[in-house]
Amino acid sequence: MKDYIRRRVLEVSIYISETKATVRQAARVFGVSKSTIHKDVTERLPQIKKELAKAVRKVLEYNKAERHIRGGEATRRKYKNL
Repeated sequence: MKDYIRRRVLEVSIYISETKATVRQAARVFGVSKSTIHKDVTERLPQIKKELAKAVRKVLEYNKAERHIRGGEATRRKYKNL
């Protein structure tokens, strides 16, 4: 794995674990695609740091479990403003 990819994986992972950010939020901050972030934290990170990978996985699972609520809130705000 190239050094810049390894560095990005660690930076993204630390950002997600500290801020509890979603994949979309992290992608926006780091200027890469959602697919890149997802691949970094699910495939590349376990090869680099297993403990950090576990922490990030918990955040991703939490975000996945809550996404239907966030979507409902966004829809409610959208129609409230109309």
